[in-house]
Amino acid sequence: MAPTTSVSEHMTEENYNATASALLNITDETLSNHAADPKTTLHAPADHNTSHGFISKFIPHHVLTSLETKFHLGNYVIDRQTGEKSWESMSIYVRVGMHLLYYGSEQEKALHWKRTLALLQEESVKMGKEYDTPESKAHIRPFLESFHLESSMAEMVKPDPDSYSCFNEFFAREIRPDARPVAEPENELITSSPADCRLTAFPTIDMATKYWVKGYGFSLEKLLGSAELANVFDGGSMVIARLAPQDYHRWHAPVSGVVEKITDIPGAYYTVNPQAINESGTLDVFCENKRSVMTIRRTATGSRVAVIAVGAMLVGSIKYVNGVDEIGLQVHRGQCLGAFYYGGSTVIVVYPPGEVTLDQDLVHNSVEEKCETQMKVGWRTGAKM
Repeated sequence: MAPTTSVSEHMTEENYNATASALLNITDETLSNHAADPKTTLHAPADHNTSHGFISKFIPHHVLTSLETKFHLGNYVIDRQTGEKSWESMSIYVRVGMHLLYYGSEQEKALHWKRTLALLQEESVKMGKEYDTPESKAHIRPFLESFHLESSMAEMVKPDPDSYSCFNEFFAREIRPDARPVAEPENELITSSPADCRLTAFPTIDMATKYWVKGYGFSLEKLLGSAELANVFDGGSMVIARLAPQDYHRWHAPVSGVVEKITDIPGAYYTVNPQAINESGTLDVFCENKRSVMTIRRTATGSRVAVIAVGAMLVGSIKYVNGVDEIGLQVHRGQCLGAFYYGGSTVIVVYPPGEVTLDQDLVHNSVEEKCETQMKVGWRTGAKM
């Protein structure tokens, strides 16, 4: 007699195959027409009727309905300068990535499936290779127009969109230093935002795991890849800077100091959307995703600060720039450290206890409002008191 298969196991297999098919179709459709508006393909809002219709062709209706009930299709972000909240819709590819994280009673097994990891890596590599081709230049202007980024090109070292050899070169475009001045440049006790980003800030790691990083399996030792470093930062503060695909995609030094160590940690390519980070009972993606940990010995205090560049869904690579990965190199606050190539990504900054008092508005938004704050490179995040 053949072994029986439970309904949940059967549905998990069905859901996985459907989700994988949806992701493959989204990326294939995107790459088949570089000149198309990205908000009609890869970055189509997940709450749009067209997106819903597309996904429903692949994912069973009852599964789709249950997930839509459980999870929002976007999140609010607070503008630091005005204090106003704005809604950001989840893009269709992130939404499909969320389906790879949740499979009802079988969700924990699904997260560890080698097939899931292989699929996400395969798609990230595929997108990276395609966006390195000369043909991908055709995607640049539609991307700029779709996200209303035309005026931002005046801030770039290469302001002409046609001067880029491929979409990936454009995606990791370099900004002029004067376009992102650091707050209070003469005061080295100030800490700065490491990126143009949606930022959350927590005075303690415990607060970060209570209010934001709720996935199981998170620990400083896993995040940093070092028990010794985990002891240094135990009880310290954490800043999480999430870069959406439309953001300037380089990260910068939050403090001045000497590069002490760099550790590259292989991993997966899960989405880092807040919905994936905030949901308890899911795998913590920060400790699972591909990342690079840079430790900086801060000039002003002699303390160590960890800057973790975390790859995410469809991110092709994480690269340091201009030789900043040289051990012993002096870097200054606001200096560009590296670039992410296509996709969303995150930079996490961890401070040891007493090293920074984070700005109250950022902490309030993160803890009380449970919202990210829209930030730019160099803006103040706190200070050593």
